[in-house]
Parts: sequence; C-alpha cells; structure tokens
Amino acid sequence: MTKERRFTSADLEAFPESEGKRYEIIDGELYVSRQPDLYHQFVCFQVATKLQQWCERSEEGQAVIAPGLIFADEDDVVPDVVWLSSRRMAAALGPDGKLHAAPELIIEVLSPGAINEKRDRELKLTLYSRCGVDAYWIIDWRQRRVEVFRREDARLVLAAPLAELDLLTTPLLKDFASRVADLFAGIPTEPK
Repeated sequence: MTKERRFTSADLEAFPESEGKRYEIIDGELYVSRQPDLYHQFVCFQVATKLQQWCERSEEGQAVIAPGLIFADEDDVVPDVVWLSSRRMAAALGPDGKLHAAPELIIEVLSPGAINEKRDRELKLTLYSRCGVDAYWIIDWRQRRVEVFRREDARLVLAAPLAELDLLTTPLLKDFASRVADLFAGIPTEPK
C-alpha cells in the first residue's frame, strides 16, 4: 500500500522562490498555477478598490489583495482578494504576516483552464465553506459574471448568479453596491 504524499505549509516554505508560479495546498494536495494575466489582475484591483472605497467611507475593515491564508498546515492558499472586518483582522493576522482565520469575504477571479476553474469552483468553495467564510464571490471576467455564495446552514450556497447589468451587494457591507459591469471597465470583450 502506497501512502500518498500530503503537502504542508512547511513544504511551501522549503520551495525555492519561483517567479511566475503560485503554490497552494488544499487538503494536503499541492496546486501550482502560473502567474495570473493582466486582465485577471485588473479585475482583482477593481474589486479590491471598490471594497476599499467602502472601507474608507465606513471606517470598517480592510480589503487585501492576494494575502497568504493558512487555515491549517494542509490548507494554505492565496485568495485573489479578501475583506475582513477590523475585529476579525486583529484575530486572524499572525506574527508571520499571514491570515490564520477565515475572512468574512473571499473573492476568486477565474483563471483559464479546467484545473484552475475546478480549484476555485469546487475545491476552494468546499474549503472556504468548511473553514467559516461568510461569503464567496467567483468572478468570471471572460463571461462578465459574478457568482455570489453566502453562508446558509453552516455552508456556502449559491445565492445569486449576477450578469453585467446586475448590482453586486452583500449583507456583510451595509450600503456597498457596485454594478457588475464596473468590475470589467476597460477590459475588452474579446481580449487579444
């Protein structure tokens, strides 16, 4: 009987620095992906900016792009964007500068490829649901859609699939609203 190798956060620390690669561990399995493209990063910046503008008005919480998030030694990921209340940030931020508890809101912007989509739509959805994330947005900039998942009965469930003309809101952030189309402003409908 062969025992399958299970990766941990210590393994990530031992990997050599690698430009253009992102390493994540979900349930002990290692996932390696390429550095996201410009359109992906642009959408991350747009959504983080909108969240941060809300934070500045409300004086509550912080939006962060690509923080290290360690739920456990075998669950060490890098979400695209997170939002945490000030209270949760104080409890989640470890001395290593990484988060060690679930943010209230996590956003993943889909990267191309079946493996990347499966990781965000299935594996991370399950992980975030199990670890206590309150809301999860999956943004597909190619289709110009947002899937909004909310915690219900101790798990994340699809609450609303939104298209470009819809308004993105969340009960987590009182009076936060953004047109879905605004997240994709400046991105051509058919990127070259």
